[in-house]
Amino acid sequence: MAVVDLVMPKLGESIMEATILKWHKKSGDHVQMDETVLEIATDKVDSEVPSTAEGIIEETFYQVNDVVPIGTIIAKIKTDSAEISSSSSQLGALDAAYKMHETSSNAETESPEVVSTVPNSTNRPILNGNRFYSPLVLNIAASEAISMSELEKIQGTGNEGRVTKKDILQYVSDRKAGRVTGGSQQHEAIGRQQTAHEVENQEQKDVQTGNRPLPTVYSGNVEIVEMDRMRKLIAQHMVNSKHTSPHVTSFSESDVTNLVQWRDRIKNEFEKRENEKITFTPLFIEAVVKCIKKYPWLNSSIDGDKLIVKKDINIGMATALPNGNLIVPVIKNADQLNLVGLTKQVNNLANAARSGKLRPDDTAGGTFTITNVGSFGSIMGTPIINQPQVAILAVGAIKKRPVVIETAQGDSIAIRHMMMISMSYDHRIIDGALGATFLNAVAKELENFDSNREI
Repeated sequence: MAVVDLVMPKLGESIMEATILKWHKKSGDHVQMDETVLEIATDKVDSEVPSTAEGIIEETFYQVNDVVPIGTIIAKIKTDSAEISSSSSQLGALDAAYKMHETSSNAETESPEVVSTVPNSTNRPILNGNRFYSPLVLNIAASEAISMSELEKIQGTGNEGRVTKKDILQYVSDRKAGRVTGGSQQHEAIGRQQTAHEVENQEQKDVQTGNRPLPTVYSGNVEIVEMDRMRKLIAQHMVNSKHTSPHVTSFSESDVTNLVQWRDRIKNEFEKRENEKITFTPLFIEAVVKCIKKYPWLNSSIDGDKLIVKKDINIGMATALPNGNLIVPVIKNADQLNLVGLTKQVNNLANAARSGKLRPDDTAGGTFTITNVGSFGSIMGTPIINQPQVAILAVGAIKKRPVVIETAQGDSIAIRHMMMISMSYDHRIIDGALGATFLNAVAKELENFDSNREI
């Protein structure tokens, strides 16, 4: 017999941890190869973790609702020795990742290849001067003006002392309440293990000094609704994005009459031929991709004082879920797809999102995002950037309006299909001139749509 380690899998770009939602198997249960062992959730999508071998679940190391770093051993499977190669390859990958982590001098990297922890069985020490911090922890630290030296003194509760989101939020809360002041005093306050008696004394002291927050009292006839897990994550990401990027939003208007009339003319034939309904979304994506090729800085991210220009054009499309939450599936290499290919990708991802069948990879790797606020009747919006991207484009509702048009015979007033488009961009790297130029290029691309185009 041999034992195979079941490891928390890599779940996409910049995702460093996942929350356990449900165990389908417990210690002593038999499991088949590729059979679901547990369900997990990240800040982007829920997923299932399959077994990497057939055997008996010997031991599980985490409970439901535990937050587990990527690369951590979550269970052990007792199996035949012939299947040990699966475990060996996993541990080999972890060893390689550990060496990368051990020699790295840049704690702010977003590479998904760097894992934040190693299995306890390695017994390797964690160097306090080179401790790994997730991008989320660093963003919170920056927004709360927590220095690196102060961050290093926070005792983490994660694997091998890693500082988790919960740790840093607790520290921020304690500091605002006056229970810690930073430096060595803060380190001692968080690091020491309090007895039940000490905790009780501290609570009494907090009440006497007024440090303990009073419960909020809501007046009037109200209903208090607890946010679900995804809504809490969305809220946190929106706040972090605003703290990270100085947002600027530019607006433009586009006459999309040619585009609307062309779609109305070919949509029945398109559906009959391709067995797919064509919406406006793939047409918008097609226009954006053409403009990104002209202005590649809009397809980038920022790492410190460096601009990382992405050669792959992966377009995220914000999709509303039936419960009101939002998710952003990604169309990979959108510049390599024709209109039929874009349409199929858009429809497949949208259907998977609404039915809860998105895979972790479906939401990873986006380089630019489009959100259709017009699908709910809004004529324009000021979207929040989907980090670590530097821009997001919003398309509004298409409305018929009387407008002045220029013809060879002179100006005239005509009824046209008009649409407002807006783009929020990171002013650290995208100035108003570039942002407005790109936005107007998209508007012109939509206006100049060839109404005689073949499918």
